[in-house]
Amino acid sequence: MKATDGNDNGRMVLRAEELWKSYDEGAIGVLKGVSFEAREGQSVALCGPSGCGKSTLLHLFGGLDTPDRGHVWVNGVHVDRQHGLLRLLRHEVGFVFQLHNLIPGLTLAENCLIPTMAAGTDRRVAIERLRALTERTGLSHRMDHPIQKLSGGERQRTALCRALMNKPRVLLADEPTGSLDEKTSAQVFDLLLNLVATEGITLLMATHDLSLAQRCDRLVEMRDGKIIEPSHVR
Repeated sequence: MKATDGNDNGRMVLRAEELWKSYDEGAIGVLKGVSFEAREGQSVALCGPSGCGKSTLLHLFGGLDTPDRGHVWVNGVHVDRQHGLLRLLRHEVGFVFQLHNLIPGLTLAENCLIPTMAAGTDRRVAIERLRALTERTGLSHRMDHPIQKLSGGERQRTALCRALMNKPRVLLADEPTGSLDEKTSAQVFDLLLNLVATEGITLLMATHDLSLAQRCDRLVEMRDGKIIEPSHVR
């Protein structure tokens, strides 16, 4: 079943066609014929129980894994681990995970600058981008602090800054507030939605939190490796 939003406005940015994915030599079926589309600037929440395939779908869009069958496109380019994967990871897609995956021995600034170094961005341009993002996320005063000195909310905001450093067109977020308390979770999610809206980014987020999912433009439910039915939030 193809999940569409019923709205033809906007360029198609994410597209999956008949995705099948299994592990353990086929013994564990995770995705079972999933088709999906998202347009430029949309925020889309994937909801469903653990093991339903939400994270796997994100990983396939980000080139972190390959489908057994089916195809994935990001910004009209076929995702192929043999061709163009580095460009996809460096320029087209940003990731935010439940656990921030920051490097403890580095400062906030050093963690955020890593993607720009991989992409070959001019350092002056990268520093300007970092300053703009830390200003918007309330982290300007923490740039030289090591990661282990930051609170959980500050670490997740740092991870968000890092994901956006190369101005990706797509942000993939896997339970981005799942490790935070309710108040901090709401604050980080407010910031996430504000950033993707003002930068025109397409957000695809996996979450168990229905209250957060309902704030996205679309809510898509997954069950047992399939998209059950797209639900239109607004």
